[in-house]
Formats: sequence, C-alpha cells, structure tokens
Amino acid sequence: MAKAAKAPASFESALAQLEDIIQAMDSGDMPLETALASYKQGTELIKFCQGKLADAEQQLKILENNELKTLDLPNGQ
Repeated sequence: MAKAAKAPASFESALAQLEDIIQAMDSGDMPLETALASYKQGTELIKFCQGKLADAEQQLKILENNELKTLDLPNGQ
C-alpha cells in the first residue's frame, strides 16, 4: 500500500514541485507506472494549491468608508 504524500510546506514549494513533475512528464522518457504516480501527485498538489488560493481569497480585504471589510469573490475568480 502506498504511503500518503506529505503536504508541501507552502504554495510556492507545491508550485515548484508541480513544475518539476510537468517537466519530467513532458520529456516522454518516464515509465508508465512512474507517470501514473506523478500524475496522482500532481493532482494532489493542484488541490493543495487551489485550497491555498481559496484561503488567500477569503483573506483579501478592501478599504471602504475607512473600514476594512472582507472582499467577497465569486468562486472561480
């Protein structure tokens, strides 16, 4: 049974890992099993990054009438 991957330390490190996976997969020299494992790891990293972006979106604030308010953004923007 495969062990669960450790969560990345930050959004930036997850993005760097994703870029490495993409480069390796683009080379075309990766065996099928390695490609499948890399694809799975990539999807987990994407979910992590999406979660971090959603968290950051919730923390955005705007200054309006001398009062800080949370900026409500529609999903997907």
